[in-house]
Amino acid sequence: MLIDLYGNGASAPCRSVLLTAKTLGVAINMIQTKPMSPDVEKPDFIKMNPQKTVPTLNDNGLYLNESRAIMQYLCNKYAKNDKYYSKVPNERAIVDCRLNFDIGTLYPRFAETYYPVIFFGQPKFDDDKLKRLDDAVEFVESYLEHGYIAGSTLSIADIAVVVTLSTMEAFGHNLEKFPKVLDYMARCKKEIAGYEEINQKGLDFFVGLAGPALEKARQA
Repeated sequence: MLIDLYGNGASAPCRSVLLTAKTLGVAINMIQTKPMSPDVEKPDFIKMNPQKTVPTLNDNGLYLNESRAIMQYLCNKYAKNDKYYSKVPNERAIVDCRLNFDIGTLYPRFAETYYPVIFFGQPKFDDDKLKRLDDAVEFVESYLEHGYIAGSTLSIADIAVVVTLSTMEAFGHNLEKFPKVLDYMARCKKEIAGYEEINQKGLDFFVGLAGPALEKARQA
């Protein structure tokens, strides 16, 4: 039985889940769902996720939201081994730490910088928020001591972080001052299963929607 995932390719958190499923070989039935739309106001959707957010997963009656929790669940239930989400407590702790860094620091700082411009008509970028976002990317730079965000091998934490970073990059955020991050992203784009068909395709669609607002803000 296929796992239902409610969301869309423009959403960075949805792309993280789809890439994780691809990496694990888990079949997903994607049900196109737009946040902040009538899609998430339907009673059946609210029953699954009262927060009315995407992604939302329905695995035979198990309802989950929060993309990083979904990624962890897919590994815990369906992974053939612990290659991407180690079962060694100390190693898993670092992966969990970086997943929480993404959801608690990196992605929120990206969102607070760019989403007011894209979704709410803010006419120009906030310099203080741009600085806070760069500070978060600097943290990523410092975490890459062993090559990946949570150690010396690719993990689901890399999927989450690279999806966030690649969305920043696609929106034109300057990452040139972070050479380790750029090298890391280049490697992960080649190593993450389904990167082009899932992440790049979603990015291209999102940038197509957001491009005019981003360009207007840059010129302000």
